[in-house]
Amino acid sequence: MNPTILVPIVMWGWAPVVLLLCWLLPSRRAVVASFVIAWSFLPMASYHIAGIPAYNKMFATCGGVLLAVVLFDLGRLLSFRPSWIDIPMIVWCLCPICSSLSNDLGLYDGVSTAFAQTVAWGFPYFIGRLFLGDLRGLRELAVGIFAGGVTYVPLCLYEIRMSPQLHRMLYGYHANDFAQTMRGGGWRPTVFMEHGLMVGMWMCMASMAGMWLWWTGSLKQLWRLPMYILVPAVLVTAILCKSTGAIILLLCGMVALGSIKMLGTRLIPLILILVAPVYIALRITNTWKGTELQTVADMISTDREQSLTFRLKNEDLLAAKAMQRPWFGWGGWGRSQIYNTAQNWNTVVDGEWINALGLTGLTGMISYTAVLLLAPLLLVWRIRPEMWATGPFAAACALLTINILYMLDSIPNAMVNPIYMLALGGLSGLLTRKVPVVVVERPRTSLREQDDVAAMLLGRPGAA
Repeated sequence: MNPTILVPIVMWGWAPVVLLLCWLLPSRRAVVASFVIAWSFLPMASYHIAGIPAYNKMFATCGGVLLAVVLFDLGRLLSFRPSWIDIPMIVWCLCPICSSLSNDLGLYDGVSTAFAQTVAWGFPYFIGRLFLGDLRGLRELAVGIFAGGVTYVPLCLYEIRMSPQLHRMLYGYHANDFAQTMRGGGWRPTVFMEHGLMVGMWMCMASMAGMWLWWTGSLKQLWRLPMYILVPAVLVTAILCKSTGAIILLLCGMVALGSIKMLGTRLIPLILILVAPVYIALRITNTWKGTELQTVADMISTDREQSLTFRLKNEDLLAAKAMQRPWFGWGGWGRSQIYNTAQNWNTVVDGEWINALGLTGLTGMISYTAVLLLAPLLLVWRIRPEMWATGPFAAACALLTINILYMLDSIPNAMVNPIYMLALGGLSGLLTRKVPVVVVERPRTSLREQDDVAAMLLGRPGAA
């Protein structure tokens, strides 16, 4: 690996850029722009300094915004009050301390692991709670995610044609194992993200956000370009990214949103919410082997079936070992994995849920699941079906669907994207708003008026 001079310049120079964005733009837009730009373009790099946690892409993305909050908006920070909805995130961030202590790994190990987990999960969630906890803030983020997908279109198309080279060309090295970029006789783009799977999921979720905002009339153009040009461009690029799982999730998301708009039923979103907990419960208790999934995968391709079989085998082994220490897991340092030195093999952790179970036990895994699904579940229940496709609520409903799908993606993959946590913080903040319940549809009201009127629906389920 031969990093170029741009790597330290960009990594250490990002915080001043965030400060500039916060000075030039309204606070919400600055937050969204900072996250989307950082996660889309910063290099996959890490600097290790003795005595402090690693300064990497995740830390730069989240820490820069927190620094800007302290310098420019300290009053908002001091006025923050935790809510019951924040409990799962607090438990998830602090659970590594209990895991380290219960495994005699020491307090320092637990605190450092908890801090890294807080940076990746707690920081973006907290920033979302501070800035995006209403309908206007969530709309800014939904539009920002779609805009991020639009900016990635030419970059993805270049790498689909020329192979993933942009990270190497700009920063001097490939972001991950180049051998994993081949897919289906072509190339799967990685651009400046960790893996092609993350790019595929990002483009599919940007496509879904754009399609839903366009379908509901909430966004008709972006940068003076009509949505009927931008949405197909992002969608086609997402398909060309060759991430089968992400494409399936995109279809599931649009079916869920479409069923609410056209049929007025929340059944499909509720089913999608239940899929991950039911799957995890069945796999932990070893009551389901996943043979039906293997059959479906074999219908797609032999490679897909072999890959899924390998994942399921690893899940069986890792779940069995995790349940030897059920409450707080095995802690770090590879203790949750299984090594066979005689046969020279070890288990591979693919899914985030099995990783959470092995490292932090049932306590961490349950809090992790609640982090991703509790706020979406409550919002699916509280927002009446006829409001999902209205201008004020369209963005919030797109984002809660994205987080449901992200939980499903975390079953086979372990790709932490802080922008989804940013959305989750905003959705959780929306649940804490205590206002009278009144819904009035006025097509020409301002965003502020829409928020003041439409957000009132969340006071209690079924109110009118």
